[in-house]
Amino acid sequence: MTPSTHIPESEDSVCLAYGRQVKELLNVGSPSEMLDHLWAIYSDSMAFQQEAGYNPRINDTFMTFRELVFFFQRIERVKA
Repeated sequence: MTPSTHIPESEDSVCLAYGRQVKELLNVGSPSEMLDHLWAIYSDSMAFQQEAGYNPRINDTFMTFRELVFFFQRIERVKA
């Protein structure tokens, strides 16, 4: 077994990296615009789901959607 040469990143550097990614995402649109887009994507997905039939992962999809909505709502409050 060879020793690992990977040095774990500090929590601060990880948070900063996440923050940079969020900033980059929000350069595309405001939190409220992102929420509108999420609702459009989810609505279209649900409409397609009715045509496509049973999807065993539909609950996971909804939970991901819900967490993204909550995320952008929190970001919107931070930016206000």
